[in-house]
Amino acid sequence: MKALVVDDSRVMRSILKKFLASEGFLTLVEASDGAEALERLNEVGAVDLALVDWNMPRMNGLDFVLAVRRNHAFDGVRLMMVTTEAEATQMARALEAGANEYVMKPFTTEILRAKLGILGLGTPTHA
Repeated sequence: MKALVVDDSRVMRSILKKFLASEGFLTLVEASDGAEALERLNEVGAVDLALVDWNMPRMNGLDFVLAVRRNHAFDGVRLMMVTTEAEATQMARALEAGANEYVMKPFTTEILRAKLGILGLGTPTHA
């Protein structure tokens, strides 16, 4: 399984990548903002999961979600916002834009694991 981690914090990218590796994801791609994430998707092709921060330079997470959902080559990508944006209206905006799940920082590995289960990625196959 392939995953993309999009966050402007190098530390957060590292934490999320380590978690995903522990869950069986074999290919882990990272980007520091939405624009770079789109470049990475065009390089590696569709991923199974993208964990996306909201507040980033150049292109924020919401605009990234909208861009991914406009490109039918990425229809199968499951998008999970992982952000400090805690307002219900922000969560609604992200879900309406095409995010499949929403996790607020700070989070626990148990919360992330539960969200992977909801997305049907709870027990990734080693592909």
